[in-house]
Amino acid sequence: MTTETEEILRIASKGDGVTASGRFAWGAAPGDLLREDGTLEWGPHHIQAACTHFGRCGGCQLQQLDEESLAAFVEGRVANASASQELGAETISAPYLSPPGARRRVSLRAESSGGRIVIGFREAKSHRLVELDECPVMAPELFAVLGPLRKLLIMMGKAAPAKKGGKPGKSARHQQARMAADIEMTLTDQGVDLGVKGLTAEGLAATEAMLDFSREHGLARLTMDGGYGFETVWEPVPVTVKLGGVHVPFPPGSFLQATVDGEEALVEAARGWLQGAATVADLFSGLGTFALALAGPQTKVLAAEAARDAHLACKSAADRAQLPVFSAHRDLFRNPLQPDELSKFEAVLLDPPRAGAREQVECIAGSTVNRVVYISCNPSSWSRDAARLIEAGFRLVELRPVGQFRWSTHVELASYFERA
Repeated sequence: MTTETEEILRIASKGDGVTASGRFAWGAAPGDLLREDGTLEWGPHHIQAACTHFGRCGGCQLQQLDEESLAAFVEGRVANASASQELGAETISAPYLSPPGARRRVSLRAESSGGRIVIGFREAKSHRLVELDECPVMAPELFAVLGPLRKLLIMMGKAAPAKKGGKPGKSARHQQARMAADIEMTLTDQGVDLGVKGLTAEGLAATEAMLDFSREHGLARLTMDGGYGFETVWEPVPVTVKLGGVHVPFPPGSFLQATVDGEEALVEAARGWLQGAATVADLFSGLGTFALALAGPQTKVLAAEAARDAHLACKSAADRAQLPVFSAHRDLFRNPLQPDELSKFEAVLLDPPRAGAREQVECIAGSTVNRVVYISCNPSSWSRDAARLIEAGFRLVELRPVGQFRWSTHVELASYFERA
């Protein structure tokens, strides 16, 4: 009896390989052969994964792809989003991929069990954690903190008081076994900014241990959030990140593009497309990633942002650098800039959350703005909003795929529209 095989033709949006007959195979690469029993015969684009955790850890889905097929996946995700709405992009640029070890911000989970701390990402389709012995995705400075952090959390777990409602007589070890926390790490100008959420430490010993840990490992900042907001434990100097050549205050938990090089790719695209625009409205501006890069002697920028801390950080940085950025604290979902307000600008740039910006795009469609740059972290919501702009008389001039989240199925894009 012969075994029927089919070739993997492409990688679907969730990372599975697909054959012509519609069979799916996880961990496949284009050119692989999928046997009848579900096993794979590697093809020319299938490579050895860069991490020993690949296949268990849910952080990466595409480490089996070589550079050519990884780039093709990123480009395909963006091209398919455009084609699904018949947007007709005049140009789709070659995709940009961030290199290994470039991720400057990560969100991890820490849980204890029987006196042992596990810090890592969850397994694919599971709540179990994978303890990270290595991670070729994140910046080495971030990974270097994990080992010492495990020891600190063990000590804090032992020192933590019993939770309310716990049954009398339970041992400290049993209480510790229930400890869990979310870990946020960001590489800033001053070093690693570490945030621990869901855990409190009480008493002099715990406080001294955290201060010693921060000092010994050169942290830029250590914050704790036990459910009532961030509390700064350690911050010898104000923490900043460099955006558009300006050092911007970095509030705990703020959004930041995943990699420096990916951010530069997005900013470079926006600068090129909006060259010559005297007035630009930067919507969902955050800390000012685009506003600070676009503002200059010939360009004035309105930066509109709902998050108060981010708004104030952008405003103070622009004021200190004496840049023509005018900051507005405004919730663009509940109170989008209206058509008459937008019509005062030559161009609009928007970088909304994953849900997109349906209400704001509707107002852009009704304005007289002629140039729009749309940065998106979700090709699906982008295609919906882009279709509305096309309906309003814009044409999609160019698309640039950006793969900041290397080896994952998460894809970003920059797009440029002109009113026809």
